[in-house]
Formats: sequence, structure tokens, C-alpha cells
Amino acid sequence: MDNGNAVVTTGGARAVEAGRGWAWWSEAWARFTSNAVLWVVLGLILLVIMFVLGVIPLLGTVVASLVAPVFIGGWMLAARKVETGGTLEVSDLFTCFKGDRLVPLLVLGALLLAMLVVTGLVAGVLGLGAFLGIVMGGANQSIGGVLTALGTGLLILLVVLVISVVFGMAFWFAPALVVFRGTPPVDAMRNSFAACLKNIVPFLFYGIVYFLAAIVASVPFGLGWIVLVPLSLLTIYTSYRDLYGS
Repeated sequence: MDNGNAVVTTGGARAVEAGRGWAWWSEAWARFTSNAVLWVVLGLILLVIMFVLGVIPLLGTVVASLVAPVFIGGWMLAARKVETGGTLEVSDLFTCFKGDRLVPLLVLGALLLAMLVVTGLVAGVLGLGAFLGIVMGGANQSIGGVLTALGTGLLILLVVLVISVVFGMAFWFAPALVVFRGTPPVDAMRNSFAACLKNIVPFLFYGIVYFLAAIVASVPFGLGWIVLVPLSLLTIYTSYRDLYGS
């Protein structure tokens, strides 16, 4: 896929113009509307699976993290299948649960789980500090202590946001790189992070569109997420195709 405005960068990814962040959505929408019903069905199946896993204490979170890249890998292959003239099927969602892609995608899932644990630990440590600050400030009737603790709370949010963005950049293209190029999991995450960093401006535009779409999707009792979830997954594929080509 050559947009005429891309230049080759290190790691096999290209740097593209800012407007491509919007184009990833428009191209994903075109793919979605070509078979909207079945894409929605696949999205609903995925949501139900993740919801069921989510209600299982601890073990469900572990399993959900492990299998998330496997499902995303299947989604990437399904998008490629449709693009090359194939027929979308429900079974496409589970394609990566068999064959040589399963193990590296599960490794990606384990790395994702580690990311979640690290984020939780950082938030927990900083949150404990803020809580102790509030308690001590209140005990000493110190306004300054309470305000300092509240400032720490804002710092927690900022730190967790930064960590989440960094981890998200590392994970964004990783499943696609595994299934399409056979890239080892750690290398896939490193490559993904580099690609996102090289295209930080298009991703900022992409994020703005996602934020607005999420607001709209949430208004009618959250029903819009039935469309936004599969559409968002397709944007992973369209952005991958844009930056990597194949």
C-alpha cells in the first residue's frame, strides 16, 4: 500500500503524514461496511468471551491477557483474507489458536500481562503514598499536606497514563508483526514501539478521532461500542498496512 507520502524508516515501518491518522479510520470503515453484520458478530463474540473471563477473579484476567493477542492475530488474518477476496467467517476469529502462530502470540499475551502488573504496581505504590499523605495531613490538620497528597494523586494519573501509552505503542502492531512476518514477540514489540514513535503525530490525530467516537458510542447506552470495537480492531490492520505495506 503506497500512499505517495510515505518514506521508509528503520525497522521496516514508514513515517506518514499526520492526515493518515484519519485515513486509518476511513479505510477501516470501508472494510467494515463491506461486511458489517459479520464483523459485528465477530466483535460481539469477542466481547462476550472477554466479559466472561473478566468476571472470573484473577484467573480470568490472566487468561484474557494471554489470549487477547491470539484473537487480535486472528482478526488481522481475517482482515487480510477479506482484502484478498476471501469470505469472512466466524471461525476466522479463532484461526490463530492452531498452528505455529499460537505460541508466540501467547508469549505476547504473557508480556501484556506483565505490563498490566507493572502498571498496577506503580499505581498501587504511588496511590499508597497519596493515601498516607492525606491521612497524615488530616491528622495534623495540615492543608498543605492534603494538597500535596492531592497533587500526588494527579501525578499518579499522569504516570499511569504515560506507562499505558508506552505499553500500548509496544503492543499495537506486535500481533500483526507476529502473524504476517513471523517476528519474535520481543522484537515485534520493539518494532511496534519504534513505528508508533516515528508516527506519533498521525497517532495523535487517530487518538482524537477515537476519543470523539468513544463519546458518541457511549451515549446510546453504550450500544455504539458494538460497532466501535470491531471498527477499532480494523484500524490496527489499516494502520499496519499503511506503515508496513505487507
